[in-house]
Amino acid sequence: MLKKLRRKFIAINMILVSLVLIIVFASLVFSTAKQLEQDAFTALEIALRWERPDDPRPFTFGLPPQNSEGRSRLIPVFCVTVSPEGDLDTLTLGNGANVSDEVLKQAVEEALASGEERGILEEMGLRFRVRTISDGSRIAFSDMSWERSSLTRLILTSLLTGLAAMVCFFLISVLLSRLALRPVERAWEQQNQFVADASHELKTPVTVILANTGIVLSHSDQSVSDNQKWLEYIQAEGQRMKALVEDLLFLAKNDAAGLPATRTINFSDLTEGCLLRFESVAFEQGVELTSQVTPGLTLVGDRASLERLVIILLDNAIKYAGRGGTVSLCLEQQQDRGVLTMVNSGPPIPAEHLPHLFERFYRADSSRSRDQGGYGLGLPIAQAVAQAHRGSITVTSSAAQGTVFTVTLPLTRS
Repeated sequence: MLKKLRRKFIAINMILVSLVLIIVFASLVFSTAKQLEQDAFTALEIALRWERPDDPRPFTFGLPPQNSEGRSRLIPVFCVTVSPEGDLDTLTLGNGANVSDEVLKQAVEEALASGEERGILEEMGLRFRVRTISDGSRIAFSDMSWERSSLTRLILTSLLTGLAAMVCFFLISVLLSRLALRPVERAWEQQNQFVADASHELKTPVTVILANTGIVLSHSDQSVSDNQKWLEYIQAEGQRMKALVEDLLFLAKNDAAGLPATRTINFSDLTEGCLLRFESVAFEQGVELTSQVTPGLTLVGDRASLERLVIILLDNAIKYAGRGGTVSLCLEQQQDRGVLTMVNSGPPIPAEHLPHLFERFYRADSSRSRDQGGYGLGLPIAQAVAQAHRGSITVTSSAAQGTVFTVTLPLTRS
């Protein structure tokens, strides 16, 4: 699918570039052809005003075409006076023009036969301009070969330039398609990995539930109390699967529409409430829990989501601080932002794991996470909540400072 998308991107880009180049070069050729035509008729008008046939004055106008040596080339023209009886009386040659009697006679006949004041003799490659005078007509002719050669050179130059431009744009399109689709490829890979991980995580509790259900059904003659152990296993795995599904739904909903952020919340009170709920948990696990919360910090957001963010960080910190360890929570204001810092002791997280902690289903210590009921979705959910509230979350870990999670959220103005 990604290859097809890349090809479509390149094709659309090349079609658009081709249309632009065609329009630009067509406009250039058309405007040049019109300019050459105007120059030719200007030359004819000047030729009709020549007074002495033995001394026509050379003329230039506009930007005349250049020859291969770079010198201005004049337009070859000749003018003939025709009597009322059709006799050719006077011939004037200018700008290096040369014409035979036979060609001159044929040109005059065709020009007069056309009945037009100006026009083109296609077969002879001449432009003409007819003016009626008192003793007949004067007809001026100009050679079109210089126009055609100029247009031919322009068209060939445009084609070669366009071909070179198309090759360059094709290479650029290939490069841009790789750069533009890199986030799509990453998202596609993450989605495939997410589906695979979710399927794997759901498979385990389903397998346990089915196995224990089979054991209970195989002893249908026994009472519920006799099968209580198997039923408790079923209930525990069902609760774990329910929690996993809720986490997956939360992430999917956040990816689709983000989180609501329409209410003003006292974040200080919310954090204090979460701390009270975890005091007994910390005591049972032998963890010292300390806090320093700046009162009165408010922000706009979704209360349930923000509670979930603080609870995830507290639960994670207490879980991995270890018996006899310490957990410190600090909420303070820095300029217009609230900064929540969660520090826990315990073994530091290896540096190679830190960049991946917020990836879904990623666990720095897979066996320990499984034993403690984790699926690797807590920190991704915390990051999703922080980002939905226009904030950020970062982590550092070292033996000296412990593991430090820092959440930064924009506060409301007091």
